[in-house]
Amino acid sequence: MITAPRPLRRTQFAAWLGLAALAALPLRAQERPPVLHLWADGAPGFEARKDWPEKVVTNAAGGTELFSLQITSIHNPSVTVFLPPKGQGTGAAVVILPGGGHRLLSIEHEGYTVAQWLSEHGVAGIVLKYRLAKEPGSTYRVEVEALQDTQRALRLVRAHAAEWNLDPARVGLMGFSAGGELAALAGAQSGAGDPAAADPVERESARPAFQALIYPGEPDKILPTKDSPPAFLAAGNDDKLSAGVAQIYLRFKAAGVPAEVHIYRGVGHGFGFRPTNIYPYRTWLERFREWLEVGGFLAPR
Repeated sequence: MITAPRPLRRTQFAAWLGLAALAALPLRAQERPPVLHLWADGAPGFEARKDWPEKVVTNAAGGTELFSLQITSIHNPSVTVFLPPKGQGTGAAVVILPGGGHRLLSIEHEGYTVAQWLSEHGVAGIVLKYRLAKEPGSTYRVEVEALQDTQRALRLVRAHAAEWNLDPARVGLMGFSAGGELAALAGAQSGAGDPAAADPVERESARPAFQALIYPGEPDKILPTKDSPPAFLAAGNDDKLSAGVAQIYLRFKAAGVPAEVHIYRGVGHGFGFRPTNIYPYRTWLERFREWLEVGGFLAPR
């Protein structure tokens, strides 16, 4: 059984530099958010890269408000699991895909802080480290390996649903920028599991129950159909992608799919979620949780 972590101070995020650093956090083991690799023996076809180290850059330019962790060289994809405190979970879960142009992952303000907030509000937050297709020298592809990681994360969460007190029918995706592109790709797939698979995880569905696309990349390629999962959309008005996000909303509406869009004044691309922000766009996560509730994803189990 996994116990939800206590809220972490900003200074503690400097220790989130991979498995070794996570283990070094000054917390008791049961308080650390667990990290699970998507495949026990490494990603299929790339098992030899299982132990290749990740690289981490701490970007503190401009003061602590812009503090962020950026991770590259991901070859053994994994999820970090933030569960609500015991007895406070709604049964819903969100797999979170940080952005970074498929060259890096902005894993703090588009990952860990989001998952922490969600877990404190009854929703499990699962942060995915996926393989990067546009990192210099990468042999991975967005539509193949990165999408495979996204789908495997959904299957893995559903495979642990009973253990984590989750409802498999209420597992969705949230993606930022490049991660939003991936979330939309996964939402366009059937995601059916293979009931005959030897690996029990592969028997689970990779179809997201909902999708939150936060300033998603490649908006012109997001073409929903009547079968697309419901969508929550958000962007900053100063972001060049904001017009595309508005168009995505209109496409969802035309397809008859429930959708909601928020375009925030006075902010551009990459705002993510920083708990210290005082600006109005900081409340987008509250709007997202309200949207989940209205959609029936937070109904009592």
